This record gives sequence, C-alpha cells and structure tokens, in this order.
Amino acid sequence: MMKFLMMMIFLMPFCFMKNMFWMVQMLLFLMMFLFMNLTMNIGLFCNLSYMLSCDVMSYGLILLSIWISILMIMASENLFKMNFHVNFFLFNLIFLLIMLYLTFSVMNMFMFYLFFEGSLIPTLLLIIGWGYQPERIKAGMYLLFYTLFVSLPLLMGIFYVYNDMSSMMIYFLKFMNKYMYMLYFCMVMAFLVKMPMYFVHLWLPKAHVEAPVSGSMILAGIMLKLGGYGLMRLMIFLQQINMKLNYISIVISLIGGFYISLKCFCQVDIKSLIAYSSVAHMSMVISGIMIMNYWGFLGSYIMMIGHGLCSSGMFCLANISYERLHSRSLYINKGMMNFMPSMSLWWFLLMSSNMAAPPSLNLMGEISLINSLMSWSWISMIMLMLISFFSAGYSLYLYSYVQHGKYYSGIYSYYTGVSREYLMLMLHWLPLNLMVVKIDYSMIWF
Repeated sequence: MMKFLMMMIFLMPFCFMKNMFWMVQMLLFLMMFLFMNLTMNIGLFCNLSYMLSCDVMSYGLILLSIWISILMIMASENLFKMNFHVNFFLFNLIFLLIMLYLTFSVMNMFMFYLFFEGSLIPTLLLIIGWGYQPERIKAGMYLLFYTLFVSLPLLMGIFYVYNDMSSMMIYFLKFMNKYMYMLYFCMVMAFLVKMPMYFVHLWLPKAHVEAPVSGSMILAGIMLKLGGYGLMRLMIFLQQINMKLNYISIVISLIGGFYISLKCFCQVDIKSLIAYSSVAHMSMVISGIMIMNYWGFLGSYIMMIGHGLCSSGMFCLANISYERLHSRSLYINKGMMNFMPSMSLWWFLLMSSNMAAPPSLNLMGEISLINSLMSWSWISMIMLMLISFFSAGYSLYLYSYVQHGKYYSGIYSYYTGVSREYLMLMLHWLPLNLMVVKIDYSMIWF
C-alpha cells in the first residue's frame, strides 16, 4: 500500500512542470492499473500493518477515488486551455487523492479522523478557487461549518474510546460494545452530515451548484462515500445501541428521500437537480447501513460505488452543456437533441443508470437495500415504492426537459461533442454497467 502513496507524493512535482497536464493523468492511469492488479484476498485484511491496511471495502473505494480523479482531469480541459492556475489545480487534486487514499486505508481511528477532515481543505479550495459565481464563497462556508460543527464531537468520541480501550485500531474495536447515547450521537452525526442525511443536507446542493465540474465530480463521487465508509467501520462497536436507535435515522432517511425526490421536480438548475438526487440515493444507503444486516451492508456498498460513477457522469454531462450555453437553467438547455444527437444517447444511458435500470450497479444495490429494508419492517415498503418511482420520475423529467422541446433561439454558435468528452462518458458508464458481471467481489465478503 505504501508504494501507491509514494507514487502519488512523487507526482506532486510533476504538477508544477510545464505542459504536464495530460502526463499527470497518464501516470494516474498507470497507478490505477497497478492498483487493480493487487490480489485481493476476500474477507481478510490482506495488507494489514500498523498504519495502512486494505480490505475489500477500502479496495473498492480507493479504486473509485483514483478513477474519478483521472476523469476529473479529463473533464477540466477548459482550465488547461485557458491556463487558469492549472498547476495549482493539479497539485490540489493530487493532494485530495492522497487524503482520500489514506482515509480509506488507515486502521488507526485518529488517523482516519485526521484524513477524513483533511480532505475537506482541498475540496474547499476547489470550490472557492475554480467555481463560477460569487456565491461560491457562501457555499464554501456552508460546507466548512456544517462539517466542522459535527467533527469536534467525533474527535471527543474517538478520544473517549482510546481512553477506554487503550487502542485506536478499528480492527480491535469488535471486542468493545458500548451502550452510551452520547457516544453514539457523537460518533454517528459526523458521518450523517457528510453523507448527507435529510435535515443536514443543505450544504450539498449549494456546494454542488457553485463547484466547478471537477469539484462536483469529487463531491458526488467520493466525498459522500466517506460518510458511509466511516459508518460501516464504526458500527462494529456501536451495534447494541444502534439496534435500539436505528429506527430514528431510518425513518428520517426514508421520508427525507421521498421529500427530496419531490423537490427534484421543482428545480430549474440542472446541477441542483442532480445534487438533490444524490441526497435521495444516499438516504437509502444510510438506511441500509443502520439496519445492521448483511444485505443492507452489501447493498449500501454497491450503491455507493454505483452512485459514485453515475452521479459523476451526470455532472460531466451538465458541464458539457454549460460549456456550450454558459447556463445551467433547464429553460435554456432545451431541445439539445437537435444540436447534439449523439450526446443525447449518453444522457439517456446515464439517466437510466441513475434510476436503477439493469444492468447497472445501482440496480444491484437497490435490490439488496429493498430486501434488507423489507426484512426490517414491511411498512418501509411504502416509502421505498415512492422513492423508486419518483427517482425514475425525476430522471425522465430531466432527460425529456433537456433533450426535447424547442431550443433557445439565442444559441447562435455551437459545437458538438469532442472525442475527449465521449471517452470521459464512456469511462463513467462502462465500469458502472460491466462490474455487475463480477458482482461477487462486492457481494461475498465474510
């Protein structure tokens, strides 16, 4: 695991050399394929050491982090063309990747906290430095204060656990079973805000709308998954009290997911709609983890990876339209089928994956989550039906609104998609639909 960390650290000087934009991307591709060739021993902490370790859960999310980072560089060609602080952008991106890599691979709880919060800084710099509108400062503040407000209790909770156990290794926590309300809320709230759960989700649409395309991709692709990963790791020693209190977060998540699905129909901003759809998907992931059964955990994990690829691809599509029309409004982005018929296919493919059509990973995740929620309580079926129906609804609404209708007559110059964009969308869609073939890597852990 250390060799990949070293490779990323030595990529940093490359960022400041001239004309190294695509070279950094190629080296990340190389790193991706090296990492893919690691032999993963399913069910074991196969690379266990004092600091860095990697099991199946970490492996999939690290793979996703590297992949999304490669696609972020590909999506940000505009910065390269305009030479808009492109060296610092690359440096920021590599730094963020290192933080994410370490978050997913450390076993020490304090180190996990450190890198978990450390990934906030480069994200904030992405939003404030490369965002499009002046409101990005406000969005950055929302992101910062929401996250910081709940991160101190998490730190206190970690110190309490250390005081009690004299160890911070997540691996040893299974010998501890705490039945303390305060500790539970301290530990869990930080991850629920990061996910984000309904009621603490307000930072997400703001941050997404103001972020540049790369910021949106990393936020949707990886940042929301940090919360789920943290919950999965810490549920080991909070099992008993979670079984007593989980219905609160499950009920809020399911009802919130339904509300958010309805709210998606009220959006006029494409990016805002995609951001709200992320909240709806994450609400199911939270429910799956909180139920504490095997199918729920696996469904959440698959849903996180599927949503990371799908949501990131949709933000790419929104950015492709934005680069042409300089507007994200649904009223102006109409009739795109007349201008870019080939891009219309990609809109359809990613939208269908978003509403969990086969053969996407989202479908596999949703099947597992629906099974696990139904085994917990059959009444949850009502909300699940509504969420599933409306998620298909807003995906079709967005697709038909953007692709059909009369196009805006103010578009006087236009160019269709370039091969880089089609490749980028292909690299989102193919893994999302091909990984179903080897779903046993995600479905059989223990």
